[in-house]
This record gives sequence, structure tokens and C-alpha cells, in this order.
Amino acid sequence: MKIQRALISVSDKTGIVEFARVVAATGAEILSTGGTARALRDAGIAVKEVSEHTGFPEMMHGRVKTLHPKIHGGLLYLRGNAEHEREAREHGIAPIDLVVVNLYPFEATVSRQGCTRDEAIEQIDIGGPSMLRSAAKNHASVTVIVDPADYSAVACELTASGNTSLRTRQRLAARVFETTGRYDSAIAAYLHCDSAGATGDKLPAEFSIHLRKAQDLRYGENPHQKAALYGEFHRFFEQLQGKELSYNNILDLTAAAQLIAEFSEPTVAILKHNNPCGVGQDDALATAWEKALATDRQSPFGGVIAVNRPLDGALAEKIAGIFSEVIIAPSFAPEARDLLGKKKNLRLLARRDGNAARPRETTCGAPASPFELRCCPGGLLVQERDDAPMQETEWKVVTRRQPTPSEMKSLRFGWRVVKHVRSNAIVYAASDRTLGIGAGQMSRVDASRIAVWKAKEAGLTLQGSAVASDAFFPFPDGLTAAADAGATAAIQPGGSMKDAEVIAAADARDMAMIFTGRRHFRH
Repeated sequence: MKIQRALISVSDKTGIVEFARVVAATGAEILSTGGTARALRDAGIAVKEVSEHTGFPEMMHGRVKTLHPKIHGGLLYLRGNAEHEREAREHGIAPIDLVVVNLYPFEATVSRQGCTRDEAIEQIDIGGPSMLRSAAKNHASVTVIVDPADYSAVACELTASGNTSLRTRQRLAARVFETTGRYDSAIAAYLHCDSAGATGDKLPAEFSIHLRKAQDLRYGENPHQKAALYGEFHRFFEQLQGKELSYNNILDLTAAAQLIAEFSEPTVAILKHNNPCGVGQDDALATAWEKALATDRQSPFGGVIAVNRPLDGALAEKIAGIFSEVIIAPSFAPEARDLLGKKKNLRLLARRDGNAARPRETTCGAPASPFELRCCPGGLLVQERDDAPMQETEWKVVTRRQPTPSEMKSLRFGWRVVKHVRSNAIVYAASDRTLGIGAGQMSRVDASRIAVWKAKEAGLTLQGSAVASDAFFPFPDGLTAAADAGATAAIQPGGSMKDAEVIAAADARDMAMIFTGRRHFRH
């Protein structure tokens, strides 16, 4: 049977007039409400108000308009079921065979700076999800559209036959429940976040994930593993050129964005396999690049480069000399685009927002989550992101000697970087660059040895450097090794049973040492 009646009521009016014209051309009656009805009438499309169809007025500022038996009965009654057909006739319920509804923009509203709680609550849609769920449940007979991206395919079927195929209706029904599930999760997350200040419970009792597939990836970490990207990654990064991003590229550029977000001064970071190879600072980005590259000239091959300033031509000339997979910057100067554009496979990504690495800056309930997730047998591990700003007011000098102003700059620099190095992590730093990095070792002493070896291989001296450790030195040997390498200052969380011995070792070497009181493990 051809569609007899359609109900169209959308917040996002993209493409709705063109689609409604196709519906009208089939001879179907169109029911609508509010702004959608006005838009369709203005386009010359005949529309019947829902209030006229139900015989009941819209009320309570539009909160009650489609919650009526003539709407939900028309959607839910089983076509061909004798009892349902009889009850529909008895109560004057006409069939509604097509529903086009998208929901109030709750997520966009709560993401907006300055959104109030009352504004958020008003964007919780009730009638929309109710109609969508009714139509989707009865998809054997009813076509339901929640996404403007589906208008074109449905329009083709309507033009051809006046109705849609069962397979299409099944697909669209699944899309509805995916959408309403995600919508409800966003509302729950917002309400939990809104109440967490009073209860102190930042993690919800139930944790739901509803993300739409953004794209299939060629494979995962290895070619035999299937992979896909879900969510709104492309809201934060715009790919300007190069091959399609891989699973590993996305992991690496995420780590790069998080690291570069630590710095407000002009900074260049080079990463490989989620670990920094080198970080450098200078007003001239090309010089900052040289400082970063000097830490390790071998590992950056095939790595990721992150910059926190518009990438200029001088830096592009430097970068063009080595093979890189991905470059991230707020923007790229025309001369940089021209030069790097010659490397057709090189992926250039511009950050769409100013700080894509800090989703906590968006409101709770927005698409960007403030949590990190990892799989475990039977479930997920969920934690807050380790993205709180550095709190020097919590730092404590525990040695006899205070750090000099120059050492303090180096300690700050090293502490920002070591937070993003896989544990066990050791970073030797100057005030504007890394000098040696040791990552992912079972022993902290081994991490230090690797960092010292890296610096030696690079021809860099560690004399007068600061050493940063992501967790406490469990024994004095790690600190002693750092002093032997030339470090004169150290920064670490503290908290070891052997802290007194470690402090004594620092005093014996005339080192200055700070306890931050905060650990930065990255497993």
C-alpha cells in the first residue's frame, strides 16, 4: 500500500522542504507542527496541523502537542489485525505511515558556553522520541526517519512505488533506537554531572556508550585486525591532505594533541608510538623544531608532529626533510601548504577548536567525554582524564637547597612532558627542550639509563639538567643515577617508603628536589 499520511516535525530543517515535496507528490497527507508547518506552507506545500488532526490544542508552550492517541494509535496499530483495525475505526484513528522527526538539540545546547540548567532541561525532547519509538516498533508498516542523511534514499523509493521496502524500514528503525539511546545517555550524563557537585560522585552508577560510526578503517593496530572510528573525531580535527588516517595514526595524533595542549609558549613536539621523541620551545618554530629533533634524530622517522601555533613556511622547510606520518597544527600558512602538499601521502590535520585535547572544557553530556575507557574481561575500566592543569601551589621543595630560577623552568618543562610518557617514565630537560627520554620500562632505573643513553647518542649534555619522574623514586639508586648523569634538580610525586633516603641522597649531591604530590602513570 502507498503511504497515506506522513507526520513531519523537525528541529533540523536541512533538506526537509525538498523531501516534503516528494512526499506530497505521492498524494499523502502531511501533518506537521509549529516551525516545520510554517516552513512547509511557506514553500507552498499543503500541511494539516497536528492539533487539527487530533482535535486537541497544543498547550504548555508546546510541551504537549503530539502525545495523543490519534498520533500514537495511528503509528502503533497493526495493519491487517482485525481487532486493531476495528478499534482504530471506532475511535477515529487514521493511519500514519511515515514519520520524519529529529530531536531537540540537547547535546549542542549543553555544549554551548554559558548554557543554564533551565535551558538544558527545555531541550529534553519528549514527544519526538515517543513518536520515533512508536513508529520504529511498528516498522513492519511504518517508515521512520530521524536523520536528514536518509531523505535521499527514502525519496527514491517513494517516487518509485509510493512506499518503502521492509528492509529499508528495518534499517531506519535500528537508526532510531541508536539515536534515542545516544540521546538518553547524553541527558543522563548531563544530569549526573549537574548533580555531582553536591554528591561528589563524578562517575555514574551506569555507564553507556552510544556513538555513530564515523568511518571504517583499513585495519587496526595490525593488518589482521578489523577497526572503525566512532563518534565525533572530525568535529575536532579537519584533515587537509594525505592518506586516510589509520588506527595507529589516530592513537598517535591523540597523544600528540594532549601533549601539545600542555604548553602556552610556541612549542613543537615529535611523537612516535604514543611517546614523545622530543619537545622544543622557541619564538621561532623552526628553532623549536631543531630543539625537539635534537633529542632523538632517529625515532621521528614515520612519527607525528604537533605544533601549537600556525605552521609557517620556515618550519615546513625543516619538516619536509624527514618522513612523517601526520602533522597537527591550529592552521597552516599558504607557503607551508604548498611545500608540504608535494608530499601527497603526508596527512595534515588542523584542529577545529583551540584545544581538541581537553574535552573536559565542553559541558558534561556533550559528545566529547571527560572519561578515558579501556577494555577488561567482562567490562570496561572508566576513569577521569589526567588533564588537570599543573598546580604549583601543591609543590613542595623537600631538599636543603631550593631550585634556582633556571632550574625551576627546566623542572616545569620536564614535568609537563613526563606526564605524557609511558610508564615507567624519565625525562631530562632544559628550560626549553627535552634532552633525554626513557619510556615504558619495567624499572625506573632502566628508564633513566635509556634517557641518558639517548642524550649521549644525540650528543647532548645533561650537565645542569632537571630530571622528571612520573612516579616516585622507590629507592635512592634512581636519583643517584640521575645525579651521576649531570642532573642538578629533580621533580617527582614523592610518597615512597624510602622518601627520606631519596631526599638524603639528593642532599648529598647538592641537588634540589620538588615533590608534586601528584602521580602521572600512563600504562
